[in-house]
Amino acid sequence: MNIIIKQIELIQRMDQLIRLQATGTPDYLATKLGISKTKLYRLINIMKELNAPIAYDISVQSFIYAEVVGFKFGFYTTDQKSNELNPFVG
Repeated sequence: MNIIIKQIELIQRMDQLIRLQATGTPDYLATKLGISKTKLYRLINIMKELNAPIAYDISVQSFIYAEVVGFKFGFYTTDQKSNELNPFVG
């Protein structure tokens, strides 16, 4: 079970870095995450299978999302979900 949780945490971290366009090169990102380049590409493929529109932008040297998407994993109450969908609710 810990393996699944660690993979989800890696995907969440990658998602954050992709949104910030701060992944750097694949070698740099793999080093930053403490994983091999092979494992990095496996995780990217998993994200793509989950419909993440990931691309690599040479001009900013970062992975990016080709379109606006959201990623959320975890449990939440109905009230939290409705607040998260409204950006104007604290």
